[in-house]
Amino acid sequence: MSRSVKIAPSILSCDFGRLAEEIGAIEDGGADWVHVDVMDGHFVPNITIGPLIAEAARRATDLPIDVHLMISDPDRYLEAFAGAGADVLTVHYEACPHLHRTLSRIRELGVRAGVAVNPGTPVEFVRECIDEIDLLLVMSVNPGFGGQSFIDASTDKVRRGRGLLDAAGSSAALEVDGGVGAGNAGALAEAGATVLVAGSSVYGHASGPDAGIAALRKAIDG
Repeated sequence: MSRSVKIAPSILSCDFGRLAEEIGAIEDGGADWVHVDVMDGHFVPNITIGPLIAEAARRATDLPIDVHLMISDPDRYLEAFAGAGADVLTVHYEACPHLHRTLSRIRELGVRAGVAVNPGTPVEFVRECIDEIDLLLVMSVNPGFGGQSFIDASTDKVRRGRGLLDAAGSSAALEVDGGVGAGNAGALAEAGATVLVAGSSVYGHASGPDAGIAALRKAIDG
């Protein structure tokens, strides 16, 4: 079961002065994807990184680069992040007035398309675009900062997301981002998640990122 649930450490929690080394550490530790959190200070109250860091991450690893655009008007930057080497581009339902068009454009760029929903947004709202997505991301914290506490109601929301995808016959990944750690990873996997984003529980683990990933794997395996 541990390999069927992918672990995607977020580099938001890493030491950017040692980016290649930090990515190498999670790759050696058994990470499946590299998660890149992009924030603009407008859609969310924080500013993080842009295409140049995504490109640097791409050069540092052969693992899939999972780019999460927590930004307003993401259509302006799709080409830039696709060109930087993103394998997955996830936009927010709340930031896209023409979501179907945005997801179609991502796929036209040869990148897998994802849609994220904030804690206050019902996961069912993506139903009309279900055929256009390769990934559904359930935010289990309000986006904007790393290290937040997991919102308990998110586990049931993941379960509903799994039901939505299964009912549509969709093979899209079901990702969870926010407050994920060894204490809830097993329940999220049981609820149907297939990708777990983990930042501080990996990079902030007392024994290092490899131990953080191992703890998640153990929790998933039950």
